Amino acid sequence: MKIHYCIIFLFISLTGFSQTENPKNQDSIKKEVLNEIVITASRRSENLMRSPISIEQLKSAEAKIMGALSIYEALENVKDVQIITPSLSFKVINTRGFANTTNVRFAQLVDGIDNQAPHLGTPIANALGANDLDIDKIEIIPGTAAALYGMNAINGLANIQTKNPFEYQGISIQQLTGINHVGNIDRFSPKAYSQFNLRYAQTFSDKIAVKLNVSTTGGTDWVADDRTDLAPNANASTNLFGTNNPAYDEVNGYGNESANRKTLNLNGKNYVVARTGYRETDISDYEIKNYKADVGFYFRPKTGHELSVTYKTALINTIYQRSNRFRLDNYTLNQFAVDYHTPVFQVKGYATTENTGDSYNMRSLAENMDRAFKSDNNWFADYTSAYKNAITNGSSVPDAHKIARTTSDTGRFEPGTEAYETKKKELVNINNWDIGAALRVKSTLVHAEGLINWDKAFSSSFEKIGTKLLSGFDYRNYIIVPDGNYFINPENDSENLTYQKTGAFTQVTKDLFNQKLRLGATLRMDKSDYFDTKFTPQFTAVYSPKESLSFRASYQNGYRFPSIFEGFSNVNSGGVKRVGGLRIMSDGIFENSYTKASIDKFQAQVNSDVNTLGLTQAQAIEKNKNTIQKNPYTYLEPEFVKSFEVGFRGMALNQNLFIDADFYYNSYKNFIAQVEASIPNTTDPALIPTSLYSRTTQNRYRLWTNSKSKIYNYGGSLGLKYRLNQMFTALGNVTYTKLDRTDDKDGLEDGFNTPEFNVNGTLIAENIWKKLGASASARYQNNYDYISFLVSGNVPAYWTMDAQVNYNFKKSGITTKLGGTNILNKAYSSILGGPSIGGLYYLSLTWEIKKI
Repeated sequence: MKIHYCIIFLFISLTGFSQTENPKNQDSIKKEVLNEIVITASRRSENLMRSPISIEQLKSAEAKIMGALSIYEALENVKDVQIITPSLSFKVINTRGFANTTNVRFAQLVDGIDNQAPHLGTPIANALGANDLDIDKIEIIPGTAAALYGMNAINGLANIQTKNPFEYQGISIQQLTGINHVGNIDRFSPKAYSQFNLRYAQTFSDKIAVKLNVSTTGGTDWVADDRTDLAPNANASTNLFGTNNPAYDEVNGYGNESANRKTLNLNGKNYVVARTGYRETDISDYEIKNYKADVGFYFRPKTGHELSVTYKTALINTIYQRSNRFRLDNYTLNQFAVDYHTPVFQVKGYATTENTGDSYNMRSLAENMDRAFKSDNNWFADYTSAYKNAITNGSSVPDAHKIARTTSDTGRFEPGTEAYETKKKELVNINNWDIGAALRVKSTLVHAEGLINWDKAFSSSFEKIGTKLLSGFDYRNYIIVPDGNYFINPENDSENLTYQKTGAFTQVTKDLFNQKLRLGATLRMDKSDYFDTKFTPQFTAVYSPKESLSFRASYQNGYRFPSIFEGFSNVNSGGVKRVGGLRIMSDGIFENSYTKASIDKFQAQVNSDVNTLGLTQAQAIEKNKNTIQKNPYTYLEPEFVKSFEVGFRGMALNQNLFIDADFYYNSYKNFIAQVEASIPNTTDPALIPTSLYSRTTQNRYRLWTNSKSKIYNYGGSLGLKYRLNQMFTALGNVTYTKLDRTDDKDGLEDGFNTPEFNVNGTLIAENIWKKLGASASARYQNNYDYISFLVSGNVPAYWTMDAQVNYNFKKSGITTKLGGTNILNKAYSSILGGPSIGGLYYLSLTWEIKKI
């Protein structure tokens, strides 16, 4: 589908009913926009038109009449937002480039409270968030929000705002039942999908209220089964390609990666041979499950003052993707929070605990399942013997490799057998990735923050000078229990790891020229363990020549400190040790190692010279030894971004059309990335090349470090909302995101991983007949390059449609909704290595026992 088709669709949606006039509705968009209050952009209530930076929002009422499964998933229709899908129940939000499946550059809050899983540094979608019945709206800052929030929000921030029980009382129940895997697009026959939500809110006086939410989700995940070979040229010098390639490594096959290969000299030729491994469809459980609940107690001692005490819990079974794919089983998150706010100040504290339960690493499971029946040394020895016998018996080279693999795999654990299931159960409970696959992490995040509105405390003084002054502080501590595999404490493994951050900011705004111009300045200070103090400024200006028109400009800096995993990881996996980039974890490794990229090139050149020039291995090593390069990288520093943005908001066409446009330019440096390197098992310079030629005579590492590249990107977006009449509303947006250039390119810069064009169009019809409504949404994104440690390549362009019809039985309080996502059931993938996404069709019933 070409992009101009989607633009035509968007144009039709916005103009197709433009001749329809309804005088009663002429100022409907105007009233809506001018009365719209946002709080996330500047951490104080303000009119949307006067927001100093770009801010997007999705209101519950609007999202519920879209075809998406949930309000959270309806964010795919919002301007500037990119969502990638590692799993049906694990969607990742991003804005303005550099997306990945562990998006630690984008923060996600619920009522201002971070709902990340501490050791991941990112939320598991909305698994610990609010359910649909309790969400009021979602506000999104696309672009850096570091000056006000810190928290590594250098790419953006989402704040999910829930319904206060004093204002929204009653009981609501929602049951959504659906079906996916329709039409044999993957290995499953059609599977049921279910989502249940309950909300109860009650006041017991004008001072006391309680709120309870319960949610359950269950179904069968989308399947990841990409069989593209990741090592297509490993044996190019012997003309073995495709299924004849003995180093064949499927994208969603695990246990046959580079760490599971060996170069074998067979009858005078060097061949790169991999263990067989297992496909994800053989080793993963695709059942998804999310049970979550929260309860809150609210107390208003007097007008404008409110104390809330809340507790949240969640259990998650899903698939998570990083450099490997992980199965999360019985993964639990718990959060306890206390918040007290008045018109003058707010104080808040919360703690989040994480337990990975019975989760496991699919790659480690696959490679250790292979090793459980036969060690690497024995398997490669059997392969060598079987290959030579096959050649002796007259087989061709490709057939000899196939015979050798079949012979060496005799006795292998076969998926679906009792022996396989028994061994799998054993391995997923061994917390050592050299011999097992368990992911066993326990962690806690403790956070406290406060705000004070000086202009509210001393209102008369600040009103005289037309100035507002806001100050805030925050403190955060990550506490990790060493498990001996994923995390260790190198100083004392009997003590927990801690990682503390402290920040504070002051923001001043000043109105000028009869309040038509508002200037703002913010200065933030952050101090984190292991790093010097960093200062983050922000400068903003909003010019509003009239009530329905505003222009904005801003400049700000932002820092991102390393996450727990980036700083402290210590994982053995398949002979490669993944080590955090803080000196406390990787002292001495950077200085004494050589880059894997240069070692791979060196090994390939040696094999090619042996196979094509007839050199001995020793001669080929001597000839190519200068290819090996010392590791030029060093210990972690925070990432840094500079961001400039301009924007416009206004209304046209008799106040029925709302326009919001923005343009930005960013520059980044010190991207936190990974480098693979090896230390040879010798200090003799003459022996180092020979040591690095063989995987058995080197210690291999994957280290977190900073890219030396300086990266620049820019983009813009245009969002339109047009109220055609009392029945029809059209929404549309176009987002353009472009990588400008990369200076000092070193190959470690994060993948931009973002489509250049993203186009959305939605047509909403309300009260078509009595209380019958409907909507249709279409999304398009062009193809884009995707870079990750799991797989790199090009993500194909796709377009997809969601639709729904709904009817409100007003007397009974029941609303029905019949709809579907990707209704044409044309499978697509949003990322490489991730699942193929098909259609999901559902019927939803929502019963408001008492009007909310």
